[in-house]
Order: sequence, then C-alpha cells, then structure tokens
Amino acid sequence: MRASLLRRCWVTFSIWVIGSYASGLNRFAIKGARNIPRSGGVMIASNHISAYDTIFLPWAVVKGNPLQMIWAPAKEELFQNPVKGLIYRSWGAFPVKRGRDVRAGKVINDLLADQKVMLYPEGTRHRDGVLGKGNRGAGKIIYDTRPQVIPTALAGINHWHFPSLGAEGSVTFGEPIDFSDLYQLPDCKETHQLIIDRVMDAIAGLLKKEGAYVNAG
Repeated sequence: MRASLLRRCWVTFSIWVIGSYASGLNRFAIKGARNIPRSGGVMIASNHISAYDTIFLPWAVVKGNPLQMIWAPAKEELFQNPVKGLIYRSWGAFPVKRGRDVRAGKVINDLLADQKVMLYPEGTRHRDGVLGKGNRGAGKIIYDTRPQVIPTALAGINHWHFPSLGAEGSVTFGEPIDFSDLYQLPDCKETHQLIIDRVMDAIAGLLKKEGAYVNAG
C-alpha cells in the first residue's frame, strides 16, 4: 500500500491542525520522538486509553516525520458511516473485523516491510488507564515481519473532554525493542506470547517513569 504525495500532504496538514489543538490549546507533551526511525518497517506499539489516541499518536509521529504516512488498523464499525469512513481511510486507517481477520493481517504484514504502522497490542481500549495484557496475535506479526518496534506510552488523555482547554497529557516513545534472542525460537504460540510480553513490559516501564502505570491486578 502506497500513498500519493497529495494524500501525504493532506495527512500532514490534518495532523498539524490536530496538533494545534493537542499541543497548542492544550498541553500534550511529546517525549522520546528521536527514537522513531525515519525509514524502514516500524511498529508503533502503544497502550490504548482514549478515542483521542488515534489522532494524537499520529500527530506525535508525523510531527517529526512530515509527509510520511502512519497506517492504522481500526475496528470496522468506525467505517459504517460513509463520510467518516472516507476521512479515516484518507488518514491511513483501514478496517479490521473482530476475531481473526486474515486479509487485514496480510495488509499489516505487507505495510511493515517498509512503512510505519500504529498498533494497540491490548486489542481494546482501557479508559481507566489500566494496562491490559498484550494480544498474542501482535507477537506473531512481529515474529513474521521483524519490524523496528517502538514501545509507546500514552498518559492523561483518557481524562480529556472535548473541547478541552489546558488539559494535560503525554506520549512517550521508548527505544526500539531487541527481540534477537526470541527470533531464534520456534514459530509457535509460546514464542509469540514471549514477544508481546516483552512489548507490554516495555510500555509498562515507560508508564512507570511517567507515574501513570496502572496494573490490572
């Protein structure tokens, strides 16, 4: 999947409008952006705490990587409204069916060859800020595609109410995770779980540094 220059200009423009709201009218801090590779297959693996995540996270990535796309799998219900669906698609989102969606999985794998993809390993939103368990399917994607995985921690924006003014929130990007030892293991469920556990541990570590870690247990 490739995006034309016109589409990438549209995405960059839209993202800067969103960023003006997030970091101009409010106090949304972006930390560790230098850890995001400018090229190659990159998975931005983040916790999921708010509907704002899907627009503020792309802003944080594209701000330092203008005219690049960040693709995002999203639940198919978001595309039922034709107008909204068209807008979401123009921004790089694509629908994923609940359960096992083979077609969407292939799209993600193809994109991770040389594109940036935003993924929420928990598979669902936790409005209370609790960090849930990672989905083993995300571990399988990482094992198969071997992208640079950037652990990402979102904090605070689950308390925002539109239109917020002066609200505080942040996104923190960690250093790429090393899976070289796990890639030597067999391609099986146990290995995939070990991979995604490492991702979730890295996200938890970032949240702890921000004082925003909430344990489900």
